[in-house]
Order: sequence, then C-alpha cells, then structure tokens
Amino acid sequence: RLKGAIHLNNSSGVCARSEAAPAVVIAVLVLAGLALASRRAGWELLGLHWWTWLLLAVPGALLCADLWLGASGVQVVRTRTAGLILLGVLALGNMIGLVLLIVALVTSGSEDIGGPQLLFTAAAIWIANVIVFGVVYWEIDDGGPFKRANKQRKTPDFQFPQDENPELARPGWRPRIWDYMYVALTAGSAFSPTDAMPLTYRVKALLGTQSTFS
Repeated sequence: RLKGAIHLNNSSGVCARSEAAPAVVIAVLVLAGLALASRRAGWELLGLHWWTWLLLAVPGALLCADLWLGASGVQVVRTRTAGLILLGVLALGNMIGLVLLIVALVTSGSEDIGGPQLLFTAAAIWIANVIVFGVVYWEIDDGGPFKRANKQRKTPDFQFPQDENPELARPGWRPRIWDYMYVALTAGSAFSPTDAMPLTYRVKALLGTQSTFS
C-alpha cells in the first residue's frame, strides 16, 4: 500500500508539472513569431529592434524547460516561488510591450506604425497575457497543482461550477490547466469572471490586473 501511495503521488506530481508546459510553449512561440515577423517586415517600436521580443520570451522558455524536465526529475527552477517569479517577469514584459505600443501610437505618425504591425503586436501581447495569467491561476489556486491532485478542495481560491455542484463533476474531478486558461480567456475578453468566481484577495487582484491590462 505504501509503495502504491508513493507511486500515485509521484504520478500526480509528474502530471502536475507537465500539464502546463504546452500552454507556456504557445506563449513563447507567439512572442518568437512576433520577433520574426518584426525582423522580416522591419518593424520597430521607439527604436527597439525585433530581438526585444525574444528577450521577453526567455523567462517563458526557462519555465517551460523546467516544467517538462521536472517530469523526468531534472529541475531548472528550484522552487515554486521561482516559477512564479518567472511568470511575473513574463507578465511584466508583456505590460512593458503594451506601454511601448501605446507610446509609439501616441508619439508617432500613422506612417510609422501600420495596421499589420499594430494588429500583430497587440494580438501577440494579448494572447501571451492570457496564457501567462492562466498559468499563474493554475499555480496558485488551492496550494498549487501538486497539492490539488492529492487532497480535497476545501480552501480553493476559485470556485468552479463543479465545486458548487459536486453532483455535476466527474468522479475524482480536479481543475486542470485548461480550466484556468478559460478563466484567463474570459477575464481577458469579458473583463470579468464568468463561471469561476474568485474567492480570495490575491486572485481578485490578479483578475483585476489582467482585465485592466486587456
């Protein structure tokens, strides 16, 4: 029984560490795609070159490597706090990119920033922002993904419909990364929570920040 419990905990830990990696990969690819498009089209914001967007993607690439390698027992980021710091740096980079875009629009002529650059840059920042906040919600709700996989949901930060109506949930249901991505998507498009209600001050502050940013 002890060996079975250890195996179950290890399996839950592997799943918890690896399930968010694909989402982070998408965020990194979006920023890398913006960098390549900027290089090819010669786009610049306030004199900043195309590789600036690659710099913003570095924390995401490091976090992604940690999430995937962690499933094999190799850690790049040593603590959960360090992972949250990387996510914070990535979110801050997106916000800086948005500020640069707004300043460039205000201070430059219409011939300096064309429609394709405006739409591509804004869309890339928005998509990356949704993904980053979705991973943050996944990381902090109810103690994090590993704890959620190994205990009952008694003190969650988000109240999902399945929490309020357990009879509607599948046996052994736990919120997964795509549940949090949906929360981030609705906060980024409706500017408010929809099906999942924030219960704690920290997630209310995060949802408010994301909605304002969007």
